[in-house]
Amino acid sequence: MAYSPQNDVVSGEEYRYALTNFRIAHEKVEQQRQQLEEQERQVALLRERIGLLEGGDLSQRNHSKQGGSSVDDFSIKNAASKLERLINRWAADIIRTPPVPLKEIYYALLIDLVGGYEPIAVEPHPMQVQNLLRHAMSETISEAVVNCLMVTNSSEANIQLTRIHEQIFARDPTVACVWRRQTFSAAVETCSPEMLENILMEHLPSLKKVMSPTGAITPAAGSQVLESANDFSRMLHSSNTSSGGTVDAFYRAFVPELGSTLYPRQIELVKRCLLSEQGDMDRVGATIFPGLVKVTRGPPTFGNQGSERIQTVVRRAQVICECALASASAASNGLHT
Repeated sequence: MAYSPQNDVVSGEEYRYALTNFRIAHEKVEQQRQQLEEQERQVALLRERIGLLEGGDLSQRNHSKQGGSSVDDFSIKNAASKLERLINRWAADIIRTPPVPLKEIYYALLIDLVGGYEPIAVEPHPMQVQNLLRHAMSETISEAVVNCLMVTNSSEANIQLTRIHEQIFARDPTVACVWRRQTFSAAVETCSPEMLENILMEHLPSLKKVMSPTGAITPAAGSQVLESANDFSRMLHSSNTSSGGTVDAFYRAFVPELGSTLYPRQIELVKRCLLSEQGDMDRVGATIFPGLVKVTRGPPTFGNQGSERIQTVVRRAQVICECALASASAASNGLHT
């Protein structure tokens, strides 16, 4: 069949109709492009406003250092390592020059941690007591300092402010982010002796009584450790995130319980665990430093106004397992026999 040019010819009316539709579609695309550009400008202005409310300098958001305008996971790990060494030194000093017999310290720790104890005939091993001291201080720092916003020198006010932050974060993480950092900009920089005493009396009453019979808040009772923990908490809660305001997050601490199962994603063993290497189950002997998680909220779920809370482990809890604790004590006992 011969090709006919008439097959490609359209009427003038059809041509004008197609041209009109093409022009309308082009105008709609251009309108959408302008709307997207305007949205980007509004988002940029909003982020700049958030930066001003937070008291930060947008030009310095990419600089991550402790005490600066932003904080990242690396700086958090460095600061946590310093606090961990301070806790270890505090516990070691107590074991080196105990104010009372180790058995009294051991019994006081068990009362505070598990609610009671079984009397023992022999003196507890110093390594066991030292690691229980570190576990007790880790729990206190986790619950009383990091997970409770230390804004004032009133325990009741801090608990209430922590609840307010939880409610705001559940509704709008961005608003909670600004509220928290603005609140911490006016927070007390140091804890009063009364505040430190309240923390110890609430979380370690038996140990405080043993370590400080007169009731004074001394370094042996953990005052310097708690003050450093407060500085660490202020860094976590009052600094900008490393995401430059694009991710609204806050941090929480966690401490695996004594005798609980070892979960590799949550804990990091500081000594070899012979049982786990053999494929057997082992349990937590002591937590020597809390783990840290970054809490964010995901996008809203379909058909639901809320969103899922996402917890990302930033630093695993430092743990010594039961078998490593027992083997280290047995080895040390063998050296002294």
